Amino acid sequence: MIQEIIQYPTPPSAEYATDVRVFNENIFSLIDDLKDTIDANHLDGLAAFQIGSYFNIVVIKKPDGEFLELLNPRMLSTKGRTTTTETTAYYPNMSADVERHESISLVYQDRDAKDCSMKAEGSLSILIQRKIDYTFGANFLSKLSKEAKEQFEAKLEHGGHVSVSEVCPTTNKRDYFVKISNVLLIIMSVILLVSLFMEDTQSLWNTQVYLSYSVIVANVIYFFYAQYEGRGLSSCSSCQIGNILGTVVIAIIKLILIMSISFFLVNPT
Repeated sequence: MIQEIIQYPTPPSAEYATDVRVFNENIFSLIDDLKDTIDANHLDGLAAFQIGSYFNIVVIKKPDGEFLELLNPRMLSTKGRTTTTETTAYYPNMSADVERHESISLVYQDRDAKDCSMKAEGSLSILIQRKIDYTFGANFLSKLSKEAKEQFEAKLEHGGHVSVSEVCPTTNKRDYFVKISNVLLIIMSVILLVSLFMEDTQSLWNTQVYLSYSVIVANVIYFFYAQYEGRGLSSCSSCQIGNILGTVVIAIIKLILIMSISFFLVNPT
């Protein structure tokens, strides 16, 4: 019987899959349901977790049309690393670049409760790893780096089939110019405080002037580089321009405030 595949944002039915202990008709029916659901949705494999079952079962459809039934699968060893672009039924029309093992060896049981082992490499290895993820209540999202995970979660808001790199990232190279600007502003604030305890402030005023020029230059570079960087992100549009302008305006306001106070307190003329 064809079953409904759980999709985001519906959470899995349990945190971890439970091993099959009793091999009976209920389990065989579940395996048949997985096969029917795979065929109906033109998939290459499913974990029981994906149709709401808490049993540790994975069914793989091989290129020849035959099915590989993996009950209680466990990976014993892995070899090599490779990066693949993956999709999953849990996140329809979404993809991400995931690092996987090139080859694996695993143990499992068949429907007769017989202990089996196998080695897999290439696309079969990747597929089995993907489905075993679900037996731990996870999917490829758990394999992503912190930054890539944040980007993918942001991509969910757009709902489109765009690569992770096309989504507005949480950190950018342009942020370095913002940090430089902020550091310069902090130094200028410290100089302003120090001037309160000094009589000859000419050198401090000169330093303030030079630092103010540096802040302006840093923000000009940030403004143009940010736009250049944003052109490569198809999902970033008005929000990008707003953030860029807002960042520059805030920095200039801080600069004007510090220089206005410095003009009266630091400037010796």
